[in-house]
Amino acid sequence: MTEPRRLHVPIPLRWGDLDAYNHVNNTAMLKLLEEARVRAFWQPEPGEDAPDTAVLKSGPDSGVLTLIARQEIEYVAPVPYQRHPLDVQMWFGSLGGSSIEVCYEVCSPRQTAGAAGQQVYARSTAVVVKVDATTGRPLRLSAAERDAWTPYLGEPIVYAHRR
Repeated sequence: MTEPRRLHVPIPLRWGDLDAYNHVNNTAMLKLLEEARVRAFWQPEPGEDAPDTAVLKSGPDSGVLTLIARQEIEYVAPVPYQRHPLDVQMWFGSLGGSSIEVCYEVCSPRQTAGAAGQQVYARSTAVVVKVDATTGRPLRLSAAERDAWTPYLGEPIVYAHRR
């Protein structure tokens, strides 16, 4: 399979994301990934900009939930505080009947990438299941969702340190 087209979502750091060692705390990383996922997949409100992948209905009246069934993170390097937003790169490892495997690489800001390129800080995979909010039963991915996400379909992450 060829290299997938990647979605680039800029996510700013907050001072509160740091821990006593002066780098982004492991639990804060989950919140950063969540923010990237919401920006990438939830339909925008009027007047908001969003990528072409933002096709999921959201909010309490949508009748749809997106639940995390599984998440894995491999930390590659500590993330220092910086003013430029991190570049969270995203693609799909698979599109299932009612689930998507979202792949992430959390990278140094695009603005600061030099000749050596961007630093990868973390890799992550999340299995997200689309669920009916009333019944709790899985909902099939729609044709519009598949059309929006298929261009970003690629190889899933292979973790280097898995035992």
